[in-house]
Amino acid sequence: MNDDAYRHQIELRPQPHVAHESPTHVMTSLAGAITLGFEKGKFARPETVLRGLNILMTYQENCVANCSYCGMSRERRVPREDATFIRVKWPIVAVDDLIERSVQVPHQMRRLCVGMLANHQSFDHSLQIIRQFHERTPLLISGLITASLIKKRDDLQKIRDAGADRVDIAIDAATPALFEKHRGRPVKGPHRWEHFWWVTEEATKVFEPGTVGIHLVAGLGETEQELLEACQKAQDMNVVTHLFSFNPEPSTLLGDYPQPSMGHYRRCQLGRYLVNELGVSVHQFRFNAQGQVIDFGVDLDVLARIIESGQPFMTSGCPDEQGETACNRPYGNGRPSEKIRNFAFQPGPQDIQDIRAQLWTDWAGEDIYQEVGHELER
Repeated sequence: MNDDAYRHQIELRPQPHVAHESPTHVMTSLAGAITLGFEKGKFARPETVLRGLNILMTYQENCVANCSYCGMSRERRVPREDATFIRVKWPIVAVDDLIERSVQVPHQMRRLCVGMLANHQSFDHSLQIIRQFHERTPLLISGLITASLIKKRDDLQKIRDAGADRVDIAIDAATPALFEKHRGRPVKGPHRWEHFWWVTEEATKVFEPGTVGIHLVAGLGETEQELLEACQKAQDMNVVTHLFSFNPEPSTLLGDYPQPSMGHYRRCQLGRYLVNELGVSVHQFRFNAQGQVIDFGVDLDVLARIIESGQPFMTSGCPDEQGETACNRPYGNGRPSEKIRNFAFQPGPQDIQDIRAQLWTDWAGEDIYQEVGHELER
């Protein structure tokens, strides 16, 4: 489907006739709703402090896209009020109320992420909301772009001019084939791999160096090598990667698909950290026939200290004024009852012990590389 056909398709969708829609209303993450007092609840781990507020546009119809793993997908037959996204509730709140509470309620949030949907109104509505938050709150603002809505560089400039200092493009799938399978023609979706990377490159020409990011989702069928090569592709463009673990949404096409093993995800996290934060090239890594990392390209004692720090396994997200992660998304990859995949806080001693064990599960590396685990046990 070409871009013109895509735009024609979504513009023919019925106009909504309910009050609680964007641009006057948005969905906000359950963590944000709890922090600002819209919902009751508390975080399972007392160390958790929400640092970023995530919102999404909301409309009567689902997103026109039909990504196989997404809770907002077009063919997911769940009432809007009962829908989940990343398997948690996203309450619908008035933008004015959200702004008022973000100014008046004590909190430690430093950044807002404004997410689009594949809906022809979503781009203009996101600009309106970015502008309102920029004018009325001290929050830094990221635009989470639906790349299929971006037609020219000027669209990105409009996002910057509205008040966003950063943008992220949710590429999600690590290879062209997986992107097409989960987001393109086989699921009757409008998204195209080449266009998403074109938008990413164009964004680097509009926003300051290092302020453009992509999202990748581990567990959609990729190997570790494929995912980390996508991280390197972005890094070569001065684009950072924010990494998620696949988490099946009920009633989606992948509703019964398993999460990636903890070993697969931990090794992807460690590799991403080395590429993005320490400048290690993926070309220094070695991989086995299954595409698993068998050598991260750094000395074992250095790698042991990096693992011990816990930092590779913390949420990778847009930063605050000090460069610390603001978008820490508590429980964005799983439920509180499960082992934490992305830590919203500094992992403690027991967490590090769990990570040590998880890193080498489901792994076919060389025996000598197990020395990393032994080093950490000393």
